[in-house]
Order: sequence, then C-alpha cells, then structure tokens
Amino acid sequence: MFNRKTGDKEVDIKRLNDVISMTKKILSIAYIFIVIAGIYAATLIFKEWKVGAFLINLLKIVSPLFIGIAIAWLLEPIVKFLKNHKMHRTLATSIVYILLIAIIVLIISALIPLLSEQINEIVKSIPAISNQVQTWINDIFSKIGNIDGIDISSLKSELFVRLEEIGSDLTSSLPHLTVKVVSSVFSGLGSLVIGFIIGFYLLMSFDNFNDALISFVPKKNRDDFRGLANEVNTSLRKYVQGTLICASFVFILSTIGFFIAGLKAPILFGLFCGVTNIIPYIGPYLGGAPAILVGFSQGPIVGIISAISVIVAQFLESNILNPIVMSKTMKLHPVTIIIGLLIFGHFWGMIGMLLATPTIAVLKSIILFLDDKYDILSFN
Repeated sequence: MFNRKTGDKEVDIKRLNDVISMTKKILSIAYIFIVIAGIYAATLIFKEWKVGAFLINLLKIVSPLFIGIAIAWLLEPIVKFLKNHKMHRTLATSIVYILLIAIIVLIISALIPLLSEQINEIVKSIPAISNQVQTWINDIFSKIGNIDGIDISSLKSELFVRLEEIGSDLTSSLPHLTVKVVSSVFSGLGSLVIGFIIGFYLLMSFDNFNDALISFVPKKNRDDFRGLANEVNTSLRKYVQGTLICASFVFILSTIGFFIAGLKAPILFGLFCGVTNIIPYIGPYLGGAPAILVGFSQGPIVGIISAISVIVAQFLESNILNPIVMSKTMKLHPVTIIIGLLIFGHFWGMIGMLLATPTIAVLKSIILFLDDKYDILSFN
C-alpha cells in the first residue's frame, strides 16, 4: 500500500500475517514429509546393510530378558496396588504370578483342543466352500451375459482354476502352518520359561530396576529423562491394557455371535477377529471378512447373522468400549496412523502393523517432549 504523504509504501499487516501463516503450514507439512522420508531412508539402510537380520538374531539370543521385562512391566501396576494395601512386595509378586500362570494354563488347556478340532473342521469344509464360491461366480456371469471384446468363458475358467489353487493351498498349508506354530511355541518354551523367571525377579524389585536404568543417564539430564519415561510409560501402558481389553471383548462377542449363527469354527474366527482388532482401522475388516465369507458359503442366513455379529461387535467396541477404555490415549490423527500402518506393514508385514501405532505414539511423545524443552518445531 502506498502512503501519499510520506511517499513510502506501507506494510499490509493482514497480508503479511496470511503469508506467515501459510508459510508455517507449508513448513509443517514439509517437516512431516521429511520425517517420513527419514524413516523410509533409515529402513532402506537397515535392509541394505542387513541390520534388521542382525538385530533379529540378537533379539533371539536375549529374548528371555525382554520377555521378563515385558511381563514385569505389564504386572507392575497390580503389584504396586497390592503393595499400597500393606502387602509385602514379594508376597504380592508371588500371588500375581501364581494367578497369571493359572490363567494361562486354563486358557491353553481349554482353547488348544477346541482350536485344533475347528481347524480340522475348516480344512474339511474348504472344498464345499470353494464349490459354493464357484456357484456364485457362475450365477454372476450368467446374469452379466456376454460382453463385447471379453471372453467370459475363458475368464470364468481362469477364476475357477485360481479358486481351486487357493483351496488346495489352504488344505495343504493350514495343518502344516498349525504344526509349525505349535512347534515354534514349544521350541521357544525354554526362552519363555526363563523369561518368566527373569520377570519374577524383576517384578520383586521393579522400582530399583527403573532407577538402575536412569543411572546410565547423565545426572544433569536425569530429571528430564525420568519425566519423559513416565509420560511414555503411562501412555504406552494404557494403550496396551486398553488394546487387550478391547481385543478380548471383540473375541468374546464375535464368538458368541458366530455360535448363534451356526458358523463353523466359531472360536477360531472369533479369535482371529480379536487379534486383528489390534490393528487400527484395517483390522476389523481383515478379521471379519473370512468369517462372513465362510458364513455365506454355509447359507444366506448364516452369512447374514455372521455379518451382523461382526458389525455389532465392532460398533460396540468402537463407539462405547474403546472411548471409555482408551480415552484417546494415543491422540494420533487417523491419517498419521494409516500412513504408519502402510509403511510398517510394507516392511514388516502383520507384526509391523501391530507395532505401528504404539511406536508412532512413543515417537510423538519424544518429539513433543523435545519440542516443549528445546522448541524444535517452532518456525518463528
């Protein structure tokens, strides 16, 4: 703007503020892309230098220690609660451990025979499911009719061949996969037992364990590190506990619904729904799709009731239980979670998708803590 009296140009404050605001937004978006590019570059470096394979082998060697730390970390609130009610820590730890082992033994003794039986039932019914799907495809193609330029019969034959291959692969691989999983569990039983023993001793003096870790940090940074550790620990613990509660709820409710529907292997599909529910946004669809597909192969009523069971379980978990239990613990934007799932899922598969959200949440807590202390995200 030109000032006629002075002959100078006046600064348009409103326009300048708009430019500054837009610049901040662009820099914020650029920062996000830089972080994503950095994670992607680090992943490629890890893959090229085979750092991941080295770390996996190292983790296998020291896995009992991590198992023990994880067990002690998860059980610490219960032991602390009992200790606050005038119970000696050693006694509280012993009681909690006995209850944990009893629950694990009961679950395994109850679920393993049922799951084994239901896996065999699904394997036997795969040919019938494949035939039913072929019938659906025949009906769809007969309704579509002939399309100019497309060989319908050839396309249909190719689809049938693919379906038969899938059915044959499932029939042969599912029992083998089950045996492989059980063998892996038993082969890792030694590490698990040692991990439980380590966890017991860590849990008896978990406060001292935390102090021992903090002692490795320079004295001038210990207060800051303790504050950051408490913040990350609290949010991560709430997330893990809330996730387990929600997954258990989905497992129980879905299994009951599948029983009512008359679905084959209801516990197996209910367990799959519960496990995949841990994956945000994508998990419910991954878990519910196989159950609904098998349900419709048994009949329209079974399929519809199975679909209703999945929808009801997810609706109650997403809209009632999840807000109560989780209380937006992670406070992550849905787009951030989806991008994390895509990146982690691409490089580490299902395990990566399970770990994506808590890992991003921990990184966010660290970044926000550093920003609060050092103002690293300021663009002024």
